[in-house]
Amino acid sequence: MCSGGFAKCLGISLMPLAIVCVLCNILLFFPGGKVVDKGNITDEVWYFGGILGSGVLMIFPALVFLGLKNNDCCGCCGNESCGRRFAMLSSILFAAVGALGAGYSVVVSCVAINKGPRCSLVDPTDVNQTEWIYPFDNGDYLRNHTLWSECKQPTNAVSWHLGLFCVLLVVGLIQIALCAVQVINGLLGALCGDCCGCCGGSDGAV
Repeated sequence: MCSGGFAKCLGISLMPLAIVCVLCNILLFFPGGKVVDKGNITDEVWYFGGILGSGVLMIFPALVFLGLKNNDCCGCCGNESCGRRFAMLSSILFAAVGALGAGYSVVVSCVAINKGPRCSLVDPTDVNQTEWIYPFDNGDYLRNHTLWSECKQPTNAVSWHLGLFCVLLVVGLIQIALCAVQVINGLLGALCGDCCGCCGGSDGAV
């Protein structure tokens, strides 16, 4: 497979992953699937790791990768493959941007998972106390699931928080791996050409 075609495959893979991350981040604004006050939303949700990091900053590289296969190889300095080689080289920069964005999302997710969700320890029927806090310390709830019951409201706040941030963490790591692969693919495409012998074959046909 030519490096441009391989880059297109990476772009196709990155697009749905970016969409998943954006959706996860949006869902985190509704802990437990409930609408709550802005002040009761976990701080890390407002860092937009899924929307900006693994979302917007990943869509741009994905679009660039998708377009590499259709590069018209305009040429420069009398070298027909120069344009395509430059495009493959520039894709490395976009891959680095994507990796940084995904890395940001991974860091935010790790902090949020360790910190746990913001929730209320008071039963919803008690209207006198509505303070929401972070009841867990240094990820202790990850090892002791009985602590989850401390969060009275919203219902299923812990599993909602943990599940969505774990998805962001895993997807972010996958995105970093795919961007790293494109860095290698871009280097090979810049040094060796998009497809060995493809341009020569075209010349022969003419």
